[in-house]
Amino acid sequence: MPSVWTIGYEQAAMPDFLAALKGAGVEVVADVRAIAVSRRPGFSKTALAASLAEAGIEYRHFRALGTPADGRAAARALDRPKLERIYAGQLELPEAMAAAAQLADLCETRRVALLCYERDPGCCHRTLLHEAVLPGFAVEDLLP
Repeated sequence: MPSVWTIGYEQAAMPDFLAALKGAGVEVVADVRAIAVSRRPGFSKTALAASLAEAGIEYRHFRALGTPADGRAAARALDRPKLERIYAGQLELPEAMAAAAQLADLCETRRVALLCYERDPGCCHRTLLHEAVLPGFAVEDLLP
């Protein structure tokens, strides 16, 4: 069974984050945040892509696979059922369906880690994304 990795950068320092990815042999980070900016230094799109490139890891942003604002609010409120409903609707959008197909193709040939903010994958849409788009893949959650 092929694998896919997930990683959240909450509470992570960049060196630990990169070490976790390199230790797992990740080749591509698939950023599945709707908005690829962060208040954590180094984790906004441009800086993150540069750090990853320096470490020999490719960066790809899959904006359409991110959680809309109301889904992020549900996640912060720990309202998992609401997050699931909202995210299921997001995945039905044509642009999300196209991005999901691209992600699945990428995962077939490369070692890919799904990236979002939350450290705990159970509190994050990346688990829902894995279940919906990559059900034939074993998942390995990295905790930097």
